Amino acid sequence: MDQTDLVVDTCLLAGRIMIESGSEMARAEDTIMRIATNSGFPSTQVFSTVTGIIMSIPDQKNAQVISVSRRSIDLEKVSWVNRLSRDYAEHKITLETFYDQLQTLDQAVPYFPFWLQVLGAALVSGPLMTIFCNNFYDIGVTSIIGAVGFAIYYVINKYLNIKFISEFVASLLIGIMAVITVRLGMGHSVDNIIIGAVMPLVPGVPLTNAVRDILNGHFVSGPARGIEALLTAAAIGFGIAFVFRFF
Repeated sequence: MDQTDLVVDTCLLAGRIMIESGSEMARAEDTIMRIATNSGFPSTQVFSTVTGIIMSIPDQKNAQVISVSRRSIDLEKVSWVNRLSRDYAEHKITLETFYDQLQTLDQAVPYFPFWLQVLGAALVSGPLMTIFCNNFYDIGVTSIIGAVGFAIYYVINKYLNIKFISEFVASLLIGIMAVITVRLGMGHSVDNIIIGAVMPLVPGVPLTNAVRDILNGHFVSGPARGIEALLTAAAIGFGIAFVFRFF
């Protein structure tokens, strides 16, 4: 492979991994520019959105494009790309090694096992409910419902691969479980339990990245991410509203 082509492929792959893993646009573009500059192409031009990256190198007639086909939250991958970029800048690894490790990273599965993610959802749900609502009585029930709701979301999203439907079904079942536990006398406040249990589903990172992209001048990617986060919030809200309407 030609050295210039390898630089382009490495830059585009690094940027795609970062955007797909939840990085803000400014960080992804900065990483691409640093890789290109350290490879001897400081005048590289980059344009990135949530659905694709366009990159051109001086003296090359055609720009190169790579699509961003999926979006998730995996900040471990973002950290790894930044780490590899720093190693390449310090000449600890070659460009060929950099590209090979990016390919391996792109195919890597999530580092945290399913049971640990469910446990994390439980630890998020109960304590946050206590902080927001000052309710110590329902912390155990909220933690359990939050863990079950996240597990439902994870399984449905894995097989159906439609994020908004997964969030709607998970929030719907969270609301039903909250109502049932209160009616059985196992919980005290339906509202408080629901507030805590849906926290693992709330799109905090996408909303934060949307604001950061807008502040950095990315007026295409910022609003697009904001709309995606609002659709997620709407899916959660519709699930809970359905429970309040019919239960």
